[in-house]
Amino acid sequence: MTAQPDPARFHLLLTSADRPVVQGWWGSEVTARRKLINWVGEYGGMPDARITLTDETTGETLAAWPGPVVGGRSYS
Repeated sequence: MTAQPDPARFHLLLTSADRPVVQGWWGSEVTARRKLINWVGEYGGMPDARITLTDETTGETLAAWPGPVVGGRSYS
C-alpha cells in the first residue's frame, strides 16, 4: 500500500514588514515551487516582501526570496 502524500507538507508564506500576508500549503513540492515563482511575480513588488517555502515535515526551509541560494535554488 502506498502512503498518501501529506496535503499540507509544503508551506509557502509571503510576509511584508514581517507580517504574514498570504500563505498556502501543498502536498507536492513541485507545485509549491511553481507557486513560489508565481508569487514572486505577483507580490514581489510589495514593500519588504519575503517569500519562504518550508517542508513542514522536516522543518527545512527549501527556498526563500529574496535571498541567498537555499536548498539548491535561488529565486532572486
